[in-house]
Amino acid sequence: SAALGMAVASKLKGETDRKIVAIIGDASLTGGLAFEGLNNAGHLKADMLVILNDNNMAIDPPVGALSEYLTQITASQAYNRIKTDIWNALSKLNKLGPMAQKAVQKIEGAIKTMVMHQSNFFESLNFRYFGIIDGHNIAHLVHILRDLREIPGPKLLHVATIKGKGYKYAEENKVQFHSPGPFNKETGEIITGNEQGNRIKYQDVFGLTLLELAYANEKIVGITPAMPTGCSMNIAMKEIPHRCFDVGIAEEHAVTFSAGLAAEGYIPFCNIYSSFMQRAYDQVIHDVAIQNLHVVFCLDRAGLVGEDGATHHGVFDIAYLRSVPNMIIAAPMNEVELRNLMYTAQLKNFGPFAIRYPRGYGVLKEWKQPFEEIPIGKGKVVSDGEAVAVLSIGHPGNFVQEAFNLLPPHINPPAHYNMLFVKPLDENLLHEVFQRFDKIITVEDGVIAGGFGSAVLEFMTQYGYKAKVVRLGVPDRFIEQGSLKELHHECGFDAEGIAQAIIDISE
Repeated sequence: SAALGMAVASKLKGETDRKIVAIIGDASLTGGLAFEGLNNAGHLKADMLVILNDNNMAIDPPVGALSEYLTQITASQAYNRIKTDIWNALSKLNKLGPMAQKAVQKIEGAIKTMVMHQSNFFESLNFRYFGIIDGHNIAHLVHILRDLREIPGPKLLHVATIKGKGYKYAEENKVQFHSPGPFNKETGEIITGNEQGNRIKYQDVFGLTLLELAYANEKIVGITPAMPTGCSMNIAMKEIPHRCFDVGIAEEHAVTFSAGLAAEGYIPFCNIYSSFMQRAYDQVIHDVAIQNLHVVFCLDRAGLVGEDGATHHGVFDIAYLRSVPNMIIAAPMNEVELRNLMYTAQLKNFGPFAIRYPRGYGVLKEWKQPFEEIPIGKGKVVSDGEAVAVLSIGHPGNFVQEAFNLLPPHINPPAHYNMLFVKPLDENLLHEVFQRFDKIITVEDGVIAGGFGSAVLEFMTQYGYKAKVVRLGVPDRFIEQGSLKELHHECGFDAEGIAQAIIDISE
């Protein structure tokens, strides 16, 4: 879509020598936006080239009919035997007259259709289709691109590549080496370290708990948009594959697919990374929330995610979901609370229920406790205190506890409230807080603008309370790459930043 906009802009400016190229992976091609752009580009007959980098992988192997179609093209020996002859004809295309050009194009299209026994998907969208070519043969690729530069109109070049090409261990283990972290380049061994002890990742708590709940409740199903390994739904997929669905990189479809399942009495646990849920906002509102359907949204990677940077930080979900009617929003402080929130969400039809949790490890060694129902909209008093109240939501509550240990002796110990729910807020607990304290700090791992702290300020205003409220969270700017420790410190809601905020508000 962006490339089409650039191509149309070049035409409007009369830039006849400028060529626009869009590069897209085979897994990304399943997204609705890709089809919308191809459809519009074919209609406008824009002079642009789309390079389809086909390595038959996303993070996990791709799924869906389009992936099968691309595999069929790539694997067709008959098609690949004759493609060289087609290329030879096309390389001379710009030297031929209009009538001869049309003849070559018709022959080319007929041969492709005959060999593949079906129409070419891309040519049905008015794209000239070229390929398959070896994406690792640079000299040949450059030659082809020079030829394509002379062919006007919308074109698609299908390039076959191997994910991890050139490094044996990455080629052999494509999923693990998508985002491996430190590793031994000689042996391919991933260096994990043992600093986490016996702690478990939040995503694995989700995956194991989903399977446990699904065994007990036959109405539970799992949905993931191309992230079975990333969100650990692959644990359930191995045991109950008929009740888990990888829909490809198609978050909008994942949400509405979940809505259809919920409408028929099933309980979908739709796991989508927080930042990717942004793509499906319209579907959350129109297809789930308006109908008040029982869909459990598990928002993995909520909060800052570290080295993946601004495109992947899941910091907007609280702000964009809490304005949606019928929506419940919860965030666990630890692994036990995550399990109990998942358990609670499936007990009865609460309507849309969002549970947000961060990337990385939890804080407990004994995390697999018996399930307990959590009352909707009820927070907890973690510790009582004097003068200052700290209200936290989600995992940063652990930073609050660490911060208390950093306070100097002359600062009275503050009170700490784990709110658990952003929507509905625990108003009884908030009345208690505002009646006892006039100095309040809110802590969250999402954007301050419109987030949890804003909800607390709205409550204060609605009920006429007066207090000094300091909000800690992600500031109103895009946060770049860095380790989680560095980014939490930069945003001021690590233990050190919280301790300093307590000192500042106390003096």
